Amino acid sequence: MPVFFQQQINENTRLGVWKIEETEAFFKGNVPVHREVTHPKKRLQHLAGRFLLQYLFPDFPYELIRIADTRKPFLPDERYHFSISHCGDYAAALVSRDSRVGVDVEMVTPKILLIKDKFLSPEEQSLFISDPSAADPRLLTLLWSAKESVFKWYGEGNIDFKKHIRLTESDSEYTRISCHFVKANKKISIHCHFFGNIVLSYACQ
Repeated sequence: MPVFFQQQINENTRLGVWKIEETEAFFKGNVPVHREVTHPKKRLQHLAGRFLLQYLFPDFPYELIRIADTRKPFLPDERYHFSISHCGDYAAALVSRDSRVGVDVEMVTPKILLIKDKFLSPEEQSLFISDPSAADPRLLTLLWSAKESVFKWYGEGNIDFKKHIRLTESDSEYTRISCHFVKANKKISIHCHFFGNIVLSYACQ
């Protein structure tokens, strides 16, 4: 089984990243399809993400998953809080018995340079980018992913990434980034990982 990365965050919370090498038939034999996804690649990603939920917690009740108006999947009884993300050949899932969670996985691409002003405020750019003329796509992708994980953690939509999710500091290796989530006036700690050309971030509170 191609578990790319796995972490027991605490006794109630588990994170996993799956490198998708299986066929669709493998996942369909284990995961019920909850919504129609027509694109073959996206359908495979969707199935792999759902598969991870029960891989992390074997009693995860697939059959109870519902989709909110914001398109966030959830369990009505909140037996588990969970978040799923995928990109390329990777799927990630974060599942917790007692905490709201958000996870995001991204592939680094130079295209991020074109949109940095759309999701980073001038203050954030001054804080994290020492030379604007030579911004690092890996770092920018990480900052985008960090904000995306907070967006998913919140789960209720209507978020302006520049206005409502303000990144305030990080450690020297960018393994942890602090965020002021303006909508809830809450400080959130975002955990981050680099895996070559893949970036992973998650929020769990």
